[in-house]
Amino acid sequence: MESPSAKYAIGELCEAFGVTARALRFYEDEQLIAPERRGTSRYYSDRDRARLSWILRGKRVGFSLTEIREMLDLYDVGDHRETQRRVTIERCRQKIAALRHQKNDIDTTITELEDFLKTLGTSPEQGSNI
Repeated sequence: MESPSAKYAIGELCEAFGVTARALRFYEDEQLIAPERRGTSRYYSDRDRARLSWILRGKRVGFSLTEIREMLDLYDVGDHRETQRRVTIERCRQKIAALRHQKNDIDTTITELEDFLKTLGTSPEQGSNI
């Protein structure tokens, strides 16, 4: 288990999370992570590592950097992360609802296109004859 004061070099985090150094510097510029600087070297804390994990997960599920920042900033409100938890749950539920709506729209469009192809005398699986 890592100590509370563990420090990670930029290369270690890049390898651990499959990101580039440029991406880490971008998140630093956006003030989403705040590595300790010693000369030209950056050293990331366990907190930065946890924030990076949160950032990457948020991006994978479609949250904007602004939304991710807002959720990350709630970590420090002093209520044992309860506000962060509540807001994140609500944002996730909203994202799920929006994605379900998009999925329904996509399914409807696919069905309409397949029906259109049938009226043109071809099946969706056939190649183009045009």
